Amino acid sequence: MAPDIALKLLQGAALTALCLLVACGSDGFTAPPLVRLPPVVMPPVTAETASSAAERVYYAQTQETLLASGLLRTDGGGADAPFDADRLATNFLKIALYDEYDPALNGLVQQESASTLGRWVQPVRVSVQFGLSVSVQAQATERARIGSYLTWLSGLTGHPIGLADRRANFVVYIGSVDERRALSPLIAEVLPGLPDDMMRGVTQMGRANFCLVYVNSDASGVVKERALAVIPSELPDLMRLMCLQEELAQGLGLGNDSRQARPSIFNDDNEFATLTPQDELMLKMLYAPELRPGMSDAEARPIVKSLASRLMGGET
Repeated sequence: MAPDIALKLLQGAALTALCLLVACGSDGFTAPPLVRLPPVVMPPVTAETASSAAERVYYAQTQETLLASGLLRTDGGGADAPFDADRLATNFLKIALYDEYDPALNGLVQQESASTLGRWVQPVRVSVQFGLSVSVQAQATERARIGSYLTWLSGLTGHPIGLADRRANFVVYIGSVDERRALSPLIAEVLPGLPDDMMRGVTQMGRANFCLVYVNSDASGVVKERALAVIPSELPDLMRLMCLQEELAQGLGLGNDSRQARPSIFNDDNEFATLTPQDELMLKMLYAPELRPGMSDAEARPIVKSLASRLMGGET
């Protein structure tokens, strides 16, 4: 079985409790205080640690295995992975209006549950933070790649999304296994009140979870306010690209994964490493003005079907 790629913030009671600590207004949404990004205190890095070296070897072997199996595709699919308007609508509803984790269960127990449509209202201001183990050259490369991707996401969604040196509300952290173990201060600043088990999901993240994103919503649970994505620096380039593309896109509101979604990066089978044409259309749909945060499956379904038909070139 292929490893799960992402973890999403639990909805429901845990979500509301978290919201109470980040200044949610009585009207359901007040822009939260923006992240001040304290430095992560780490000892000087003089050489790769044994634990980080082991992670690097493991992930390199994992990427080789996935590629040898025909996975981690970057072609977006083709004749072997067709989809039509009905399939697009079905996949969107499953990915945008369901959660991977049931709020009735304690901890990060994976079990799909019905949710409502959620997305950002405020501009998404992304700060990219690195551990000291990441070289200056690698930092520049990743920041440029992420910036380009954010520009693309903004164009797809029509929502303001971009890099921010300060006053960020979406933090991407790239660091080694040793540095991730020391991330508690940053996590507490970005997502104050995060439950202990979810904190450990970052500081003790296992190899099976290549990367993760946590998203905090307002009191209504439907307006995204803050997010933290964590990417191991030991990942080889293609797997790191996969993590960056999926976690940033899922952080925008496409929070679920579905094994029926194909071609799509929102599928735990790891067939695709980069967003596919269907994923691009789902991002367009997520921020379409016809939809609004808080819509249930029943409310959104007729609108989604109409949007899917229009985007695929059919009649609405």
